[in-house]
This record gives sequence, C-alpha cells and structure tokens, in this order.
Amino acid sequence: MPGHRIAKFDIHLVASPVPGNFADSTRKVETIGLLVLRVTTDQGLEGIGITYHEVGGEATRELIRHDIAPRLIGRDPFETDALWHELFHYLRGVGRKGLTFCALSAVDIALWDLKGKILGMPLHRLLGGNRTRVPVYASGGWTSYDDDQLVDEMKGMVARGFRHIKFKVGVDGGRDTRRDAIRVRKVRDAVGPEIHLLVDANNCFDAARAVQLANEIRECRITLFEEPVFADDIPGLARFRRGTDIPLGTGEHEYTKFGVRDLLLAEAADFVQADGARAGGYTEMLKIAALTQAFNVAFAPHAMENIHLPLAAALPNVPFLERLLMFEPVTALVFRDAPVPVDGYMHVNDRPGLGLELNLDFVRAADARGG
Repeated sequence: MPGHRIAKFDIHLVASPVPGNFADSTRKVETIGLLVLRVTTDQGLEGIGITYHEVGGEATRELIRHDIAPRLIGRDPFETDALWHELFHYLRGVGRKGLTFCALSAVDIALWDLKGKILGMPLHRLLGGNRTRVPVYASGGWTSYDDDQLVDEMKGMVARGFRHIKFKVGVDGGRDTRRDAIRVRKVRDAVGPEIHLLVDANNCFDAARAVQLANEIRECRITLFEEPVFADDIPGLARFRRGTDIPLGTGEHEYTKFGVRDLLLAEAADFVQADGARAGGYTEMLKIAALTQAFNVAFAPHAMENIHLPLAAALPNVPFLERLLMFEPVTALVFRDAPVPVDGYMHVNDRPGLGLELNLDFVRAADARGG
C-alpha cells in the first residue's frame, strides 16, 4: 500500500460556560473548552489532536490554519520528529511557549494518532507499553467553595472510587494560610487516613509562606503540593523543596524539554507535571519523560487524562494521571465512549491510535454556534 500523505486540516472550537462559582487562588474560571483538530490523509484516515480553548483558542486555530497546515500538506505523517523540529524552528520567532506550543501540540498529537491508525496499533503498544490500567486522581475543590462545599466534593470523589483527590489552597489569594490549614484538616478528617491528598496553590504564594503552610499541614500526610509559587520562579520552587519534606509538583506551565530540564537541574520538582497538549505533543513528551527518568523523579502529566493515558501505559515512572472534574461534561460530549475512571483507575483500550472517537455532530454544532 502506498504511504499516506497529509491532505486536510479541520479545526473546531468547543467551549462551555462554567456553572457555579469556580475560582482558585489567582483567577476565576469562566469557560472551559477544547480546540479539536482533525488531520486527514489522502487515503481517508483521520487523526485527532486536542489542546485547550479557554483563552486564545481563536488565535491558536488561525496559527494552525494559516501557518502550520500549509507546510504539512503532502507530508508523511510518520515523520513526527522531523516535522516537529521544522515547525519549532519556523515558529520560534512568534513563541517558544504559550499558544504557539498549544498549536504545535495539537498537530503532533493528531499525527501520532494517525500513525497508530495507519499501523492498526494502539498508541500505548506503539510506545512500548503493557500497563492495562493507570491510577487517576480527581481534581477540584475550589478556594471559592465554603468549607462544607469543599468537604462534600472531596467525600463525593471518594464515593466514586478515587483513592487520590486534589483540592485548592490559597484562600483569599494566598493571604490566609490559617484558613487553608483548617480546610486541609477538615478534608483529612472527612475522608480518613487512607486517601491520598494532593493540594494545589496555583502559583499564589511566595516561598516563605508556602513553606510555612506546608509545614503546618504536614501532619495531614500530603502526597503532593502543587505550584506553591509562581511557575517561573524556579529559585522559589527550589527553596520550597528545601524547606519541607512534602513532595513538590510543578511543570504544567512549562513548555518543551528545555523548561523541564531547567526544573530538574535546579532540583525544583519531585513530580513533573508537563501537559502534552501544551508542551509539544507526544514527540516532546517522550523526551520530557526521558529526562524525568534520568533524574529519577515522577512524571505526572497535567489533566487531559485521555490524551496522556497511552503515555502513562508505556512509562514506568508515571504514578497517576489527573481528571479535572470540571472537564467531565465537555469531554463526554466531544468524544463517544471516552474511557472513564473505574474505582480510581483509567483502563487502557486497544483501539488503534488514541482509541478515541469524536462525536462530530456535537463538535460541528458547538463550533458553528461559537462554543
């Protein structure tokens, strides 16, 4: 059979207002959404790529449409590394982080999905994996919740079978660590000693206050303290890590292996949380994974659990994935029968590529109405 060539790009934006009062320590979440990319070959196979559409999705779409797609038409989808580097250098003047890399990530994910479909292989097999299930933690627990709302949501996560749960700290923009400590203790008391607690400060503290809070809640056996300081404050992250024995998670706002390299050289992470829908897709996430293995730290990709599941199935140092509860409704609408956690685990499917099928009727309708 002749080789496939990239023939067409279709890009859809799906967005939805967030019901209720969702705010973390640094911002209110008003909408959530996805950019859905479909890359079709000259033989009719279609690869799916995904990135975020909360802020700037329209710009990401135009970058793919006008600057990336024309360079890839007629190219071989198997040349993922060569195409990635060509695009990296072509786009470097307009961003080595941010929306440029969201666009590149969506394209790379779609090409890897195509590779699996052309070969008739699930991606986790193509990547060399044999895990059949991966632990997943539920993520929510906003600082805008009162204490009862927070505790109720955490208990609800446990009732659904999650053994790892994450919630926000940084009440009042990080100015009231006493209240944060009270809330953490209330959650621990409510869910019992066996549940793993993860907390996320969303960049709100300076290192000194973050260490102070970490040491105050140490008795609650915290599995991971995420982004205690501004994500670009690598010295502050390292200072936090020296100041407490609670493991430090960070990296969701890093882009490419270079950003992760700097975190690791600075000894500023115990869990690297790079996100394949931002950091450069599978091509770059494999390099990031290799770095985490070389430095003997955990690799726990941020969100996008259905995209990260094939990677997690192939990588021995992925302890768990993250399921953002606020994304559950839109994920269920965008995909047909996307995997869902069962008793705290995501089960790896054996369908070719990502193993995901778009609900195109919904995606097209949502895009046509502007979300």
